[in-house]
Amino acid sequence: MNPPPKRGKSKHKAPAERRRYDSPLRRQRAADTRERIIAAAAEIVHGLPTWDWKVLTFRAVGERSGVTERTVHRYFSTERKLRDAVVQRLLEESGVALDHIELRDFAEIATRVFVYLSSFAVSPAAVTDPTFAAVDQHRRDALLGAVARSTRGWSESDRQIAAAMLDLMWNPPTYERLLAAWGFDSKRALGAITWVIGLIEEAVRKGRRPSAANPAI
Repeated sequence: MNPPPKRGKSKHKAPAERRRYDSPLRRQRAADTRERIIAAAAEIVHGLPTWDWKVLTFRAVGERSGVTERTVHRYFSTERKLRDAVVQRLLEESGVALDHIELRDFAEIATRVFVYLSSFAVSPAAVTDPTFAAVDQHRRDALLGAVARSTRGWSESDRQIAAAMLDLMWNPPTYERLLAAWGFDSKRALGAITWVIGLIEEAVRKGRRPSAANPAI
């Protein structure tokens, strides 16, 4: 019986260790690029004349951030994900943490939000149609007159604020938001609006002036 043949050294070399591509430097560069993309997108939003984000495209963000459209797509697979990241950035800038809102803090938070929104270039939508503008003016005059007749001794500023808050309850977008965003049916939406109007009316009857509640007004 012949002895087994001796095994010689293999001619194949062990595969070289692959170069690692997850180095700290590479990760930092990726984080910096992602940050630059989000910051550029936020800059675009701050400069928009309306809340229409259709112009917030991969191409526009890439041009603003100094990277290619393909690079933006590599970090955000869809424009929805890019917009989600931008919204999160705007929330961080505003200083509002939606997960930790308490009712007692709501007035302060709302003030902070509107102060932040004033930093955007968006202009309030004005009523430009002459017919609708005339009706709108008539409505505001009627509300102000109703408040004035019940607020002897109030300043004109306090009267205007009370009338303006009633105007919000009379405004179609308020009713439409209750239906669309909150899923209320018509009866429930009308009940909610009536409830708030009642609170304002009670405050007026009891002489609780807006400026007394908030000296900053």
